[in-house]
Amino acid sequence: MRLIDWIVLSLFLSFVAAYGFWKTRGKKDIQGFFLANKSTPWYAVTISIMATQASAITFLSTPGQAYVDGMRFVQFYFGLPIAMVILSITAVPIYHRLKVYTAYEYLEQRFDLKNRALGSILFLIQRGLAAGFTILAPALIISVILGWDFRLTIFMTGGLVILYTASGGTDAVSKTHLLQMMIIAAGMGAAFYMIFQRLPADISFTNAVHVAGKLGKLNVINFAFDWKDRYNFWSGLIGGAFVALSYFGTDQSQVQRYLTGRSIAESRKGLLANGVLKVPMQFIILFIGAMIFVFYQFVTPPLFFNPVETSAVKSSAYGDAYTALEADYARLNGDKQEQLRAMLSAIEAEKDADVEGTLQELRRTRESELGLRKEALHLIKKSNPLAETNDTNYIFLSFVTKFLPAGLVGLILAAILSASMSASSAELNALASVTVIDIYKRIFRKNASERHYLRASKTATIFWGLYAIGFAQFANHLGSLIEAVNILGSLFYGTILGIFLIAFYFKKIGGNATFIAATIAEGAVLACFFFTEIPYLWFNVIGAVSLIVLAHILNPFWPAKAKRI
Repeated sequence: MRLIDWIVLSLFLSFVAAYGFWKTRGKKDIQGFFLANKSTPWYAVTISIMATQASAITFLSTPGQAYVDGMRFVQFYFGLPIAMVILSITAVPIYHRLKVYTAYEYLEQRFDLKNRALGSILFLIQRGLAAGFTILAPALIISVILGWDFRLTIFMTGGLVILYTASGGTDAVSKTHLLQMMIIAAGMGAAFYMIFQRLPADISFTNAVHVAGKLGKLNVINFAFDWKDRYNFWSGLIGGAFVALSYFGTDQSQVQRYLTGRSIAESRKGLLANGVLKVPMQFIILFIGAMIFVFYQFVTPPLFFNPVETSAVKSSAYGDAYTALEADYARLNGDKQEQLRAMLSAIEAEKDADVEGTLQELRRTRESELGLRKEALHLIKKSNPLAETNDTNYIFLSFVTKFLPAGLVGLILAAILSASMSASSAELNALASVTVIDIYKRIFRKNASERHYLRASKTATIFWGLYAIGFAQFANHLGSLIEAVNILGSLFYGTILGIFLIAFYFKKIGGNATFIAATIAEGAVLACFFFTEIPYLWFNVIGAVSLIVLAHILNPFWPAKAKRI
């Protein structure tokens, strides 16, 4: 990176951290620390909800996902608007009326302590690991760009978030989210603009869209129902709705965002606005990835996008063989560029037969490229058996660092790091609230002072920050980060959602049946993950539906008085 990039990056991040620390210093009680004294307007609630979702994983891995697999990943979010309407009607008024700090407090009021503890523990397991992914993403940036030790960068990027989150709590999270989202919007807008600036002069926006469409990268919607297809309209609408219901309705990292709302109406508006904005936002990020794919059709891309692994194989005994593959890859890309221009000319002349002919040539060229890449991966593995051969997370980063001008690189890196800070700070704050409110205060120290609980909250924030840093050390070998974090959530979200759906809608079901059904349902979900090929989005449906059915069957045998609240 150049000096101007360092200056831009340092100024943005220092200002955000200092602002959050200064505006929220001196919190005196846990209501101020965890709920920001319920003073947040609806637009700030929306921004905080979106910033919590928009981690560095979103901006690093999602464009790479579109580059590799097209834009069909956007279908994952089709169920989200439906979920926002349901939660605005159901969950928001209940949480506000009961004046809870966490979603899991409600489970004890509705059922019993064991269901509250189960919900809390499942959340802590899932979100504690997810926080590791969130901290990992920016560490990838710094380690690749600067060549620093990967583990050191994880400690550095995680430490700043721990500092201001432990200091100011939820209020610090909310106030910094606004600044972070402004930086994110500026950075991604700059990246989108520069993609087209870097395309050859004879390739217009329309040409780029034609190329992306013909090569299968604008495959936004697939209405065909296929159980084994990970992303289609039905898996997104049904499975995605269940994911969103669980994430926004039962995951404390999101519930805590709208619990800070000034009123029920403000919290509702915040959720509904997120439902309106989330799908377009994700579409734009995926479209950026599709356009980077187009860019690399006219500019020879790296044979492998991870520069660390590339450098390692080139310095090994297989370096000459890898260099030869790169030369062949470059020649193929030269042929491909001629074929693409021929296809665009045929499209402009409306010669469908010629278009189809060039497409066939392009597909053969693509197959040859994939063959060379397969050989390259084989050499990388021979050079280092422990090497990570999935480079999806590095595609967007590679474009940014190689083709953007000085200053913009720093801005976009600031955007990505801001996204990481916004998401991880919300996660740490939520983990601390559940640890203190649902576990420590409820079970171990029921009658301590507000000052004591405030100290415990800050200690818990630091603990979970260090825990996330520890897990991040091992998470780099799990492939696409955006998919890994969603798979992790789907292993637990269905079960947690099932407990809450019974609590909301099935008033005759008691705590005993719900608890037993939840343990069986979670076991079923884990069995599906380890022993079947069912796409992960359906885990959420399986977990929730099986729990509800089992609870109805078991309730007569393990009766417990159902509480009406």
